[in-house]
Amino acid sequence: MNFVTLEFATFFLFVLVAGWLLRERGGEYRAFLLVCNLFFYALAGMAFVPLLLAVAVLNWGAVHLMSRFSGQPRKRKGVIALDVALHVALLAFFKYYEFLILGLESLASAAGLDTGILRHALPSMEILFPVGLSFYTFQGLSYAIDHYRCPDEPPRAFLDVLLFVSFFPQIIQGPIGVYDQLAHQLYAEHRYSFDNIRFGAQLILWGFFKKLVIADRAVGMIHTVAGAYTDYAGTYVLLAALVYALQLYADFSGGIDISRGVAQMFGITMGENFRRPYFSRTLTEYWHRWHISLGDWLRNYLFYPLSISKAFLNWGRHAKQHLGNHIGKVLPTAVASLITFLVIGIWHGASWKYVAFGFWNGMVILVSTLLQPVSDKVVAALHIERKSAWYQVFSMLRTFVVVLIGYYFDIADGFRAAMGMMLKSVTDLHLSQLRPGAVLEALPLTRYDWAVLLFGTVVIFTASVIQERSQRTIREILDEKCLALRWAVLLAGIFAVVLMGVYGPGVQASEFVYMQF
Repeated sequence: MNFVTLEFATFFLFVLVAGWLLRERGGEYRAFLLVCNLFFYALAGMAFVPLLLAVAVLNWGAVHLMSRFSGQPRKRKGVIALDVALHVALLAFFKYYEFLILGLESLASAAGLDTGILRHALPSMEILFPVGLSFYTFQGLSYAIDHYRCPDEPPRAFLDVLLFVSFFPQIIQGPIGVYDQLAHQLYAEHRYSFDNIRFGAQLILWGFFKKLVIADRAVGMIHTVAGAYTDYAGTYVLLAALVYALQLYADFSGGIDISRGVAQMFGITMGENFRRPYFSRTLTEYWHRWHISLGDWLRNYLFYPLSISKAFLNWGRHAKQHLGNHIGKVLPTAVASLITFLVIGIWHGASWKYVAFGFWNGMVILVSTLLQPVSDKVVAALHIERKSAWYQVFSMLRTFVVVLIGYYFDIADGFRAAMGMMLKSVTDLHLSQLRPGAVLEALPLTRYDWAVLLFGTVVIFTASVIQERSQRTIREILDEKCLALRWAVLLAGIFAVVLMGVYGPGVQASEFVYMQF
């Protein structure tokens, strides 16, 4: 069920009103919310519900087994290892089965073997990917892993675990909830407040603005150019990639804003998933600001366990003896970071272009970490003041270029297409083609579309600058202003969505980009 449809609005208002009536009945309220969660997910596909139940059963069962093995660390480790392996197998089957078959066929063909035998042994299947599988799989695993790390926490009832895994505002696109941060809010007594309703509605409106005014207006042009990039000049391929940077941010962050706004209206605070990522000075900082919940999850459950594992620590000591103090100190964490980014790439999809996406980001961070002393010497030799305004702007632009290169892998049809688009962007670039008349003739957007996109960009940029300087949300800042100004901004946002949003007869609301994960 898409967040920007009338069906979702009807469903949400029903749950909100009914929940308010049941707010003081703890057990009944949780049961009602659980039924609503399952109903919401069933609308995405009834066949997917057993899979959601299976994820809840796996983690509930793993925690109960580990609690029985209290004081037996080897058995507890075996249980959590099996639980993680089953979840990885589940994701691998639904996301990567066909990709695996194609990869094995390529290897068999290169070796001169008969690929027909392979196809007979591992038949091709049309596998429909369950909506939100990656999100609720990671969320469920956080419950089991947190219990493994903190065995004193008593196991929860199965319905409580299912409620945590299936919370409807974030099940289809995040943010990924961590058990220690989200679960206690779901289990506690709910107190609806006017401030939560007001702030949640404002956040939902901001998400609608990003999605309907910006993202849905730009998405068609991006797909058109990326799908037939050989028909376009490199100037327009680069322009499409730049617009994609805006469209992806507006789509994903807009969807998260709606998710968080809906949850806040229920009195539940979900973690921030974006923190003005295009103001980042380094790629590492960018990934601390972009899809924060995924980054935090992978740092807590993959990167840190890898980097402080016995094997990596021994490797670091060995490297320190043979490659020097700096290399020995940073190499284990740099390699752990590369592995983490490869997982991020694979998480995004079953395609070599996503593997390349993860490898690109991981290698940039690995190389920049290893060469940090060299970078420091160059900066010192050139007498560059890193805190100066011009260097801060330069760092932001440099980081954006690195991020933009990664986006080519995202929008292209495949790895070769991504490389072709990048090559064309730098070898067939003609600034004269950016004349308004030429752009309007070449790309499938009208003058009005470009004006709306420019307006949306200015609004998002202005809001981001204000928040970056004050380190506060626009909602908090507005709340201190006079009533007239608050209402003026609110009405302006509503009119912008109503007058400039992409919807109405004949228009089908596009799915949020990250619903496919």
